[in-house]
Amino acid sequence: MRTHNQYYAQGNYINADNINANSFYARMPQNKAPSAKVVTVFEHRRLTAHDFPHVSDFHWLMAQEFAVFTIKRKQGQWQLKVGHHIGIILLPSGMTLELLPKLNQSTQYNNIAQTRHWVQGMLSDLTRLDTLQSRKLPSMKNLGQFSDQSMPLSVESPPLSDWLLEQFLQRLVRYQPTQHYQAQINNQSSLQGRLLIKEQLRYNSMQPHKFVCERSVLSQDMLANRLIKSALVWLMPLMPRSICIPLLQPWQLLSGLNQREQQRLESIYAQAKQQLSVLPLQKKQLQAAQQLVDLAYWLLQQSNASTGYGIDPTRPNLPQPRLCLLIDMNQAFEQWASQRIASMFQQLSSNYRPFYQTQSVWLNDSEGQACVSIRPDLLIYKTADNDNDQNQSDAAVIKETVNGCYSHVIDIKWKYLPHAGAISANDAYQLTSYAQAYQAGQGWMVYPVLGDERRPVALKQQIYRDSGDKSNLSDDTKSDHSNHADLWLIPFDVLTGMVNGDLPTNLN
Repeated sequence: MRTHNQYYAQGNYINADNINANSFYARMPQNKAPSAKVVTVFEHRRLTAHDFPHVSDFHWLMAQEFAVFTIKRKQGQWQLKVGHHIGIILLPSGMTLELLPKLNQSTQYNNIAQTRHWVQGMLSDLTRLDTLQSRKLPSMKNLGQFSDQSMPLSVESPPLSDWLLEQFLQRLVRYQPTQHYQAQINNQSSLQGRLLIKEQLRYNSMQPHKFVCERSVLSQDMLANRLIKSALVWLMPLMPRSICIPLLQPWQLLSGLNQREQQRLESIYAQAKQQLSVLPLQKKQLQAAQQLVDLAYWLLQQSNASTGYGIDPTRPNLPQPRLCLLIDMNQAFEQWASQRIASMFQQLSSNYRPFYQTQSVWLNDSEGQACVSIRPDLLIYKTADNDNDQNQSDAAVIKETVNGCYSHVIDIKWKYLPHAGAISANDAYQLTSYAQAYQAGQGWMVYPVLGDERRPVALKQQIYRDSGDKSNLSDDTKSDHSNHADLWLIPFDVLTGMVNGDLPTNLN
């Protein structure tokens, strides 16, 4: 592990005088660059106090008990082992801990820029709408905040913290705190607005000189604005001081969410979205506002959920929410590869229809009760040529298979697979069971690679005939006929977001 700040060292900064939707970073002399630092680590790394410029940051991480780290004691010192997660954690010293995926054992720190580049591309891809079905992939609440309007990735490949900040600022400059009329109820000495008869009788029967009135007031104090303000305040430690003041000016009079509102963040977010939907905004303005509120909600949610109470004796009951983004790499890669492969099939033919993580009963007992269910990462259903109704519901297609078939069942693993012989028995059993259960023509196990050198590998399944003597199976007793499905190991190049090689034979 090493401490570095390559992005700022190259003279990139946020120009407060030229904030717009198309350009956030401009050149400046290195001696004026911000002093923020980024500590970058890869998956599976074992961290000790000596790996941090500020030892207090390591002790703080220990106290938080993040699920991403496994705490170990080895050779007389405490260690934190990084798990299958990527993301950023803002440390108390002001430094940012950046967690990057480790694709294989050869991944070294000279691949930081390359890794950041494809990770940022993956996060951007994960939020693109499925244009055919107008929906996102399931279980994307932690990843669905980076829109398909993201700017092209820069050659410098900034740290994830800077990239995240850029995503937020891109939306923020397109949005000003929205004003709308809000109903205010006051018990006052003058009659203004509409008199509330029931409330008047309840509260003012003994003080007729007062009036309970409801009136509409034009105000910026709406939940959507307050959500954004709270997220903006939490992102401030990532911003150069030169940009904080001009960014905060339109938001200074607004207050963020209070502690009680943050505890019921989900309902506050739903109310904020509802408020936005009824405002008289143009389509682009409404879309920009909704995207910004989505991102702000996600940041607040992540910080609340990911920061533990810890064991700090000085603040036992007052956890400090902190900017913290932790994404399970297993789930992220499965969703990304599913989306890209499904798009590939749909571009090839409109007869292919993808189903993401469809759960089905696999084994029943004698009474018909479900015992075991299966949920492949991706199912590809191929309709008959004369039955290409895109408006047909997913449930209808799943139940009605007489006019088509499941052509592919696909299992996706975030695993380093150096060669075909490295496939585990459990993965092979799972792939075979999936293919048999859905009677699919092909079963794919998709795994990540760097580059396009690795090619798809066909797995040939052997079936043994019963010769009566099971202790000695000769070549004559073995059949080279495989089962119904053709099984494949499919390499997925993370640099391009595509499977390698020509599509396996018999795809159509």
